[in-house]
Amino acid sequence: MLDPQCKNIIDLVIEKGIPPTHTLTPAAARESYAQRRFFAQNDPAEVAEVHHLSVPGPGGEITLRGYRPIGSTADQILPCLVYYHGGGHVIGDLDTHDVLCRDLSNYAHCTVYAVHYRLAPEHIFPAAFDDCLAATQWVHVNAASLKIDPARIAIGGDSAGGQLAATVALGLKKSNSFKPALQLLIYPMTDATAKEGSMITNAQGYLLTKDSMDYFLGHYMPEEWMRKDWRGSPFLADDHAGLPPAFVITAGYDPLRDEGSKYADKLSASGVPTQYICFERQIHGFVPMGRVITEANTAVKLCAQALRDRFGN
Repeated sequence: MLDPQCKNIIDLVIEKGIPPTHTLTPAAARESYAQRRFFAQNDPAEVAEVHHLSVPGPGGEITLRGYRPIGSTADQILPCLVYYHGGGHVIGDLDTHDVLCRDLSNYAHCTVYAVHYRLAPEHIFPAAFDDCLAATQWVHVNAASLKIDPARIAIGGDSAGGQLAATVALGLKKSNSFKPALQLLIYPMTDATAKEGSMITNAQGYLLTKDSMDYFLGHYMPEEWMRKDWRGSPFLADDHAGLPPAFVITAGYDPLRDEGSKYADKLSASGVPTQYICFERQIHGFVPMGRVITEANTAVKLCAQALRDRFGN
């Protein structure tokens, strides 16, 4: 059964005639996504501090938005989550995920650095991956000046951001960099070649459609080889052993459900400590929608608890 709160949202989208993402230009899709957050998301929680940094990246400067949790002090050494927002590598930004980052900072009592990576189609594969890897390595190298514990840095993201978190974990391993404390993968896209299972059964009717997935993939990974590269499809990487512990969330009415489930299984089979939870009655993108979907708030708190467990908070 679809969560009645999700059904209400889907019915409202139909009633208001909100155009599907794949029918819009990237610029219009970004504006539509940015505006929808005011309807679906909770009010921004107070945190101790919000600040911005500009760090070097392979395509120019990368902006990071940092959050320190309520009740923390400026000189307190905290664990850290580096977060990559969702949006199919085409839409989304620091503002669309501001509420979620604030909540994760407060609930997990950690610093959060959200990464403003380059978007497609202006910047195609592997630009987003390159930015996220570079930003994450920079945070680790500069941990002392950022007042964070280099041994307690986690990475995470939702949807395309979950894909980026999974690929950054692989990239850090392949580059013999540091090993994050956790990879937080919220309904991640893990196999850009997937054409079966939930990609068919959930292809239409649940906000994220196969048409929209084709739209996003077409903009970020327009060539077939990109979708078979591990930086595009972490499920297809040749070796997952030794990756950071993982906490994976999927949604039952999501085209990406099976990709997330199979990736959790692949991590477990490779000896990676992995927890997997499917919110069976939910749709893709539900986690930030705490104003209109009650289970979204539950999911955020579960993510924060997984972080706290790995951080030892």
